[in-house]
Amino acid sequence: MNSPSDEYKRRHEARLRMRAERERVHIRIGNFKLIVIASFLALAILAFWKHVISGYWVIIPVVAYAALAIWHEFVIRARRHAEVAAAFYERGLARIEDRWSGTGETGERFRDPKHVYTDDIDIFASGGLFQLLSAARTPMGEKCLAHWLAEPSAVSAIRERHELVRELRDKVDLREDLALIGEDMRPRLGPEELAPWAEKPVMLPEFGLRWIVIALAILAVASAVLWFVHGDFWPLMALLLINGAVYGWLRKRTKATIGGMGSNAEGVVLFSQILARIERENFASKRLVELQGKLKDLDRSASRAVARLARLIYWIDAADSYGMKLAKVPLLYSVQLGYASEAWRQRWGHRMREWIEIVGEVEALLSLAAYSYEHPNDPFPEFIEGAKTEGHFAGEELGHPLIPVARCVRNSVRLGEGTRVLLVSGSNMSGKSTLLRTVGINTVLAMAGAPIRGKSLCLSPLRLGTRLRSSDSLQEGRSNFYAEILRIRQVFALAEGEMPLLFLLDELLEGTNSHDRCVGAEALLRQLIERHAIGLVTTHDLALTAITATLDGAMRNAHFEDQIAHGEMNFDYVLRDGIVPKSNALELMRWIGLKV
Repeated sequence: MNSPSDEYKRRHEARLRMRAERERVHIRIGNFKLIVIASFLALAILAFWKHVISGYWVIIPVVAYAALAIWHEFVIRARRHAEVAAAFYERGLARIEDRWSGTGETGERFRDPKHVYTDDIDIFASGGLFQLLSAARTPMGEKCLAHWLAEPSAVSAIRERHELVRELRDKVDLREDLALIGEDMRPRLGPEELAPWAEKPVMLPEFGLRWIVIALAILAVASAVLWFVHGDFWPLMALLLINGAVYGWLRKRTKATIGGMGSNAEGVVLFSQILARIERENFASKRLVELQGKLKDLDRSASRAVARLARLIYWIDAADSYGMKLAKVPLLYSVQLGYASEAWRQRWGHRMREWIEIVGEVEALLSLAAYSYEHPNDPFPEFIEGAKTEGHFAGEELGHPLIPVARCVRNSVRLGEGTRVLLVSGSNMSGKSTLLRTVGINTVLAMAGAPIRGKSLCLSPLRLGTRLRSSDSLQEGRSNFYAEILRIRQVFALAEGEMPLLFLLDELLEGTNSHDRCVGAEALLRQLIERHAIGLVTTHDLALTAITATLDGAMRNAHFEDQIAHGEMNFDYVLRDGIVPKSNALELMRWIGLKV
C-alpha cells in the first residue's frame, strides 16, 4: 500500500489533471458558443433581411447553443469539484507535513472560557487540536467532535470508536465525497433550528380543512377562468372574500408553522446528499451498520425524505416573490405550504433529530479516521479495566501533536500507585508547561477515542482539570492569584466525582510568597492525593521541591535543564529525575545586558 502522503499526492495530482482537462473543455465550449452566436447572426441576416433562406434555419443555432449551455454547466461543475477535491488533498498533505496550523475551522464557537481545560491546552483556537482534527463539513459534525474533545467518554464508547476508526480510516473516497458535498453547507444549514422545527406540534386545524383549502384554490382558478371567458365577475369576487377570510384566520398559525427552520433549500439539499452518500457506503462494523439502517428503515429513506423537505422549502422561499405574494389570498398559497409542512412533519419530523445526530457522529468519526490514516505511527491508547477509584497514567515517549515532528521532543510520564504526583522543576522556557500540555492533550485524545501522539499510553478513565493560564481582570476586580485559586477550586470539584482526576497545575501558587506557597501547595496536594487524583505540578521555586519528603513517597521530583554557552541559551527539553541543580534567572538577566 502507498503511504498516506504518497496516496494523497497521487490523488492530488489526478484531481489537478482533471481540473486542467475540464478547463480546456470549458475554453473549447466557450469558443463553440461564439461560433454558434456568429452562425445565428449570419442565418438571421440571410433569413430575415436578405430573405435568401427559410427562417427555420435559425432554429439550428438556437438548439445548438442550448445544448452547449447545458454541457457547459456540467463541465463547470466538474471543474469546481476537481478544484475542491484537489484542495481537500492539499489540506491532508499540509496536516501530514505539519503545515496545517492556521487553516480550517478553529471551533471558536464551542469555546467556553470557564471550561476546566480547553483553553489551557489549546483545544478551540487557531493552531489548536480541533483545527488539526476536524474534517467535518456540517455544523452537526463539528458539534459532535467538539463534545468529544470537551467531555471524557465512557471506555465502552472509546473502544467502539477505535473499531470504527480502524474501519473508516482507509475510506478515503468516502471522506472526499462528503467534503465535495458539504463544501458550501456550513452557512446554509442550521441543525439547532431545523430539528425543533421538525418536532413542532400540529398548529393548523384538522378535520379535512386541508382539502377544503385546496378546493377553495381550485374554485378561485375556475372562477377566474369563468370571468375571463364569460365576464361573470361575482363568483370570483365571492371566492376572493371567502379565501381572504380563511387566510386572515390562519395567517398567524401558518407563519408559525413554516417559519423558524434556520436553513435554506440549498443547505437541506446538501444534507440529503450527505445522507444518501452514507446510505450507499458498505460498512462492516455493527455500529455503522446500525446507524446506516436507521437511515433506510422507512418506506422512504432519510435522504429521499429530506430531499422532499428541500423541495418544500424551495416553495416556501418562493413565497417572498412578487408573483407568489399576489397568490397568497386567491390560491391560499402560504396556507397550502403550512399544511404541506405539517404533513411532512407528521410523517418524518420525529426522525429529523436522529438523522442530524447520525450525520454528526459519522463526520466526527471520519475526522478521527482521517487523523489516524494520516498519522499511522500514532497508536490507540489502552485502558485499564476496573480502575474506578485509582488513577493511572503511563505514557511512553509522548509528544505534542500540535508541535511539528521535527521540533517535537518526546518524554515518558508515569503516574499511579507509586508516584501519584510528579513535581517538575526547571528554569523558564525549559519545557515545563509544554510537558503539561503534552500530557493533557494526549489525555483528551485518549478520552475522545482518537490515537495518541507517542509510543504507547496505558491509562485508567480520567477526568482532566488544568490550571496553566490565568490572568488578572480589571473589570472583575480579580488579581492573578485570585484567578488562579478560583481555577484550582474548580479543579478540586472534579476530584469529588467517580472518575479519577488528572490535574495539571503550572507554577503552583506563583502569585504569593515562598512560605505561603509551600504551606498551601502541601495542603492542596495532600488533599488531591487523598481523593485518589494523579497529576503534574511545575514550579521554578526550588523550595517547593521539599514537599516530596512530607507526602509519604506519593510525590516524585523531576526537572528540565538548560545550558548557556558562548552567549547562547540551549534547552534539550528532556525530562530528568530529581531536582533541577541550578536556576538560569540571573544568567538570563546578564545575557540580555542587565547588570546583576
